[in-house]
Amino acid sequence: MSPFAVKAIQLLLSLSILIVLHELGHFIPAKLFKTRVEKFFLFFDVKFALFKKKIGDTVYGIGWLPLGGYVKISGMIDESMDKEQMAQPPKPWEFRSKPAWQRLIIMLGGVTVNIVVGFVIYMSILYFYGREIVTVNDLPRGFSVAQEFEEFGFRDGDQILQVNGKDLANVIDINKYLFLRDVETVTVQHQDGATETLTLPEDIGTRMFQQDILRPFKPMRNAVVDTVVADYPAAVAGFQKGDSIISVNGNNVSHWDEFTQIISSNSEQENRVVMSRSGKLDTLRVTPNEEGIIGVYNFGSELARSRTELSYTLGESIVGGFGYGYDILRDYVTQFKYVFTKKGATQVGGFGAIGSLFPDTWDWLSFWQTTALISIILAFMNILPIPALDGGHVMFLLYEMVTGRKPNDKFMEYAQMIGFFLLIALVLFANGNDIYRWLFG
Repeated sequence: MSPFAVKAIQLLLSLSILIVLHELGHFIPAKLFKTRVEKFFLFFDVKFALFKKKIGDTVYGIGWLPLGGYVKISGMIDESMDKEQMAQPPKPWEFRSKPAWQRLIIMLGGVTVNIVVGFVIYMSILYFYGREIVTVNDLPRGFSVAQEFEEFGFRDGDQILQVNGKDLANVIDINKYLFLRDVETVTVQHQDGATETLTLPEDIGTRMFQQDILRPFKPMRNAVVDTVVADYPAAVAGFQKGDSIISVNGNNVSHWDEFTQIISSNSEQENRVVMSRSGKLDTLRVTPNEEGIIGVYNFGSELARSRTELSYTLGESIVGGFGYGYDILRDYVTQFKYVFTKKGATQVGGFGAIGSLFPDTWDWLSFWQTTALISIILAFMNILPIPALDGGHVMFLLYEMVTGRKPNDKFMEYAQMIGFFLLIALVLFANGNDIYRWLFG
């Protein structure tokens, strides 16, 4: 099966699970408060449904348009825009006849379920799979550091010891902390053994985003080729897997990122690379292509084996999973601010971007990790105060509860229509970005 098909199946399965659970979050409290639910659909049944069956007062079904799902609750102004029903006198079983606090619980149900599902999945992952972290001892050579960070005092080979005076258990998290957390100081140990606490500017995360340096710290990898791409300049020049890079243009190379930096700085001219192959030195000459690529990589296979495995008891997995889910939610909310920048808007993705989160081959651990992440993202996106989303309904309900005045139906209809068109525009824009990146890279 092709990688595309594997990703597509995982995406469809993950979204199906999350959509059904989200809609159950609305359906269950609606039933508890004796509110009639007319439809419960996975995917949208525009014009027709793939399957539907009426049980009691509710029609359950599967639509053909996989852009979400919905429950149609009697007496509620929603995407169905059922004006005929709303023109009739309120019935006791309708949404509009229920107290505001009950309507609020019904509307918050979907988001609540998505949050709970995400947290429970993380708890289950920790309990059944444990967790792998990278400690200081797992990276004896430390990190290679982006040149832009050398002005703050960082050096190649640095070991990350503490962030804001606290030990960093998983040192790979340093990039995430710098980008999304309020990091004031980082304590490092340099290659010469000296320990130093370095101070960072308050806007370090914004700088990283603007300069497109989201991974300023990369585990130090040996300057050894592990992948050569066919028909690229390196393959044509004679590079082979296992070649150990000694120097480039007379500059000695001690690690992989140093090699790539030198090549990048000389991307428009020929580079003389000295390497060791089977114990013998050889010199190859290579000129990057128009994109500045020569086509050799080191994906850090030697680092993949350097991990510390943690196991969790049931109690530890509950506490740890809650903390992990909270951190995921907090980090996503923090990075959301970048969406409103010119650069951030171009990086918004649709179904293609979501599908790319899944691996090329089927792996249950990766599947559930990605599903938990999407569940938390859906919760946050749905609670935004935009009409047509759950958050829009919640916003108007809170207004009613505070002021004692209910927005009139005509206003709600117009708000719903505006929100719906905004969502359609966002979906088209996000998926348009996916198509653009696919066509032009």
